[in-house]
Amino acid sequence: MDKETNDQQRPKVILTGASGYIGHNLMQKLIEDYDVIALSRHGDSHEDEEHVEWRSCDFYSMDDAQESLQGADYAFYLIHSMMPTAKLTQGDFEDMDAILADHFARAARKNGVKQIVYLSGIVPDDVPEEELSRHLRSRLEVQRILESSGVPVTTIRAGLIVGPQGSSFPILYKLVQRLPIMTLPTWTRTKTHAVALDDVLNSLKNSLGNEDVKGRAVDVGGPDVMSYKEMMQQMAEVLEVKRRFIDLPLLTVNLSRLWVTLVTGAPREMAYPLIESLIHPMVAHSDLKVEGISDGKITFKQAARDSLEEEKKKQEDAERKQRESSRNEESKPTQSEEKVAKADVRSVQRVTLPEGKDARWAGEYYIQWLGKAMLRPFIRTETGEDGVSRIYIRFFSKPILELSYDASRSSHDRAVYRITGGMFANAKDAHHGRLEFLMIPGSSDCVVAIHDYMPSMPWFLYKYTQAKLHLVVMYAFRKHLERKGSLGKSSTSKKAGGSVGTPSSLEAKS
Repeated sequence: MDKETNDQQRPKVILTGASGYIGHNLMQKLIEDYDVIALSRHGDSHEDEEHVEWRSCDFYSMDDAQESLQGADYAFYLIHSMMPTAKLTQGDFEDMDAILADHFARAARKNGVKQIVYLSGIVPDDVPEEELSRHLRSRLEVQRILESSGVPVTTIRAGLIVGPQGSSFPILYKLVQRLPIMTLPTWTRTKTHAVALDDVLNSLKNSLGNEDVKGRAVDVGGPDVMSYKEMMQQMAEVLEVKRRFIDLPLLTVNLSRLWVTLVTGAPREMAYPLIESLIHPMVAHSDLKVEGISDGKITFKQAARDSLEEEKKKQEDAERKQRESSRNEESKPTQSEEKVAKADVRSVQRVTLPEGKDARWAGEYYIQWLGKAMLRPFIRTETGEDGVSRIYIRFFSKPILELSYDASRSSHDRAVYRITGGMFANAKDAHHGRLEFLMIPGSSDCVVAIHDYMPSMPWFLYKYTQAKLHLVVMYAFRKHLERKGSLGKSSTSKKAGGSVGTPSSLEAKS
């Protein structure tokens, strides 16, 4: 009876990225005290278990976000967009991260979430924000977008997380494992505060429901503060191999991005932004430390040994499963594989609107500009009383695209147009596609995004014609807006310049 009562009182926690590196490991700790609502793009492929309910969620969809966060008391935000999720992805990860954070923030507020715990990176305090790497600027922007919801946000900031899989540590390990001689540019002498995965997981869990850390950023780190060169030397000791390190008096970050991806095989979409951040010292600040959360206990060497042991066990398990599956007949594609195989498109670009303009204005103005200014000799646009905008090629009687304004999903800071037809859209799946204009809280930046668009023309032809033309059009639209009048306050995007404030601008929304 006591156990039953205790189970009924367990708080419910949203865990985004539950099938990922951090999320999967964090879940094992959370289920000791919480009921977990595990979110993943392919949550349907997982089975529920005691204290874990799986839900499928695509945070590029506002509807999905609001539905998936229902019934939660707290939420972990562990989302990033460095790896593409559509067959064709056009745009910078910073702009996609802004969309994901905005949708999550709105959904959290609408569902009455009491606290958001967000895992970010340590930010150097002596570097102007506009000079930070793209990755760190984006992490700051995501924090501010989450805070703009009015829901208390706890931002846990960590440097290099030492654990199996993940992002930064496997790159370090593979460099030392594969290169007997390494030439080290000046960024390898930059100090960083490595922290073991288990210490980060404890910091995240201990922040949940903790009144002392609501509404603030907390830096975490392990007992060792070292340069990347020192970490490589210790990694060689853990691997019991001899390595020669040769210092170079150059800051070759761009060259480093290339050879690191070639040597380690890390995807460039993930590796490039991370390596760009290595020029900054990432050491926990004493004024941002909190007892019981900030101070990791596991040394770098011990964390590295533990990670390699765990990785070895996982590899052995995977090889065993592969041998077992090879005895069976080839199975049909899973639901997840079918989704990946779809010829869908996501294209995201950021523009800065003239002072006082909003997303609703941007959507209407873009459609008018498309037909009157940019492609006037070739394109014409019409908007009917039914709210449907039709885009025609001159002298064609049928529209190439039909955009239906969705008033129920739109507001002054978010305009949604459903792609409901046209010769260029796949008629069967056109209702899933949409064109959205989304304001970045606290700025005049507007993200213009095409989601789940299914072109009707052959994929190869689309990829090298219509997709490329869209990028040209969006570039021209951004330049047109810059010429149109004085620019408003911009966000952390390097393309737009400036910085974001921290108003609770979403409090009146959703």
